[in-house]
Amino acid sequence: MPESNQFSLLGQRRFAPFFLTQFLGALNDNVFRNSLVILVTFQGVLVAGMDHSTLANVAGALFILPFFLFSATAGQLADKYEKSMLMRRIKLLEIALMTIAAYAFLSQTYTLLLVVLFLMGLQSTLFGPVKFAYLPQQLATEELVGGNALVEAGTYIAIIIGLIIGERIVSLGNSDQSITAICLVAIACAGYLSSRGVPATPAVDPGLRVSLNAWTETWRIVGYAREERSVWLSVLGISWFWFFGSAMTLQVPAYTLDTLNGQDAMITTSLLVAFAVGVGIGSLLCEK
Repeated sequence: MPESNQFSLLGQRRFAPFFLTQFLGALNDNVFRNSLVILVTFQGVLVAGMDHSTLANVAGALFILPFFLFSATAGQLADKYEKSMLMRRIKLLEIALMTIAAYAFLSQTYTLLLVVLFLMGLQSTLFGPVKFAYLPQQLATEELVGGNALVEAGTYIAIIIGLIIGERIVSLGNSDQSITAICLVAIACAGYLSSRGVPATPAVDPGLRVSLNAWTETWRIVGYAREERSVWLSVLGISWFWFFGSAMTLQVPAYTLDTLNGQDAMITTSLLVAFAVGVGIGSLLCEK
């Protein structure tokens, strides 16, 4: 495949519906999370007695926790079942969760929003292995770097848009978050519709027996990854990037309000957008 041709994948059925599905999922994650963070940071909402600084860290931990707990099981499911079916079912779960989130925003039940945040982390955990396993089955070897670059860049474009939308709709709604509620459910429904266009992608190990012991399975996979030095170093590098990036970005709302004395939520969004733009550009440059 020519070096400059990675964007041609966006016009092909084996890639375009999948790309749109994961794009809308990342978009909804960030509309939801930024709406919640902006609401509690700049409108003085207290949740379970926590101030905005503590809550930002708790919210981040709740979203990330399912990745630690359920990634191994999610990987087994991605190997065992046909992937387009899994994507559709995971998107239906997103619709259900966003319906609950819509109710929580409208009723100002902020503790319920934290529960939904954890469950959205679980939904993202289930989708992750399916997303990464889909590409090697649908793309040629020489297309993989470009395809992965597009997915990563698309994810960060979705993050940018989600951050902006999340900040704007909360600001527009003030005490009435009906716009937020409608937006979350609409994006989830659009994601399900796009997933229906993803072509069938057969299971790689349909006879696999799924282990419900996440701890044992996680350590088994870690041991398996360590057998190949290049794979193990890649896992460590990616994990450190996400750990460091998540830790830093979680502090941005409180840093904006407490250190920069910025009273406008758009300042927070601008700082987060700068991070997302950098990762998006870097992803597209990977093919070079």
